[in-house]
Amino acid sequence: VQLQASGGGLVQPGGSLRLSCVASGISFRSGSMAWYRQAPGKQRELVASVRSGGTTTYADSVKGRFTISRDNARNTVYLQMNSLKSEDTAVYYCNCGTSDYRDVYYPHDYWGQGTQVTVSS
Repeated sequence: VQLQASGGGLVQPGGSLRLSCVASGISFRSGSMAWYRQAPGKQRELVASVRSGGTTTYADSVKGRFTISRDNARNTVYLQMNSLKSEDTAVYYCNCGTSDYRDVYYPHDYWGQGTQVTVSS
């Protein structure tokens, strides 16, 4: 399994970034995908998930600002991040997993190298 995340960078508060993650070695169409992030000194946290059928979930801290989407033809999951804040600074990781009937996401233990997002003026 390979999860190749890209699109991070340095952006000013209020700015936007779009992250991409190309997955290989998995049955992309049938599984759920998610984005996690880990800030220095903090635990990794779930940011957003998307089911195979397109149902999405978001952490409260990013609702209304971030949008997760997927392109099954390209085995790619995206995270559009708008109105970025300094507290969004972290390494962002994509993940493949499953979702239950309540749309609760359960990660598989596959993690790529992540992509750094830094929000600073």
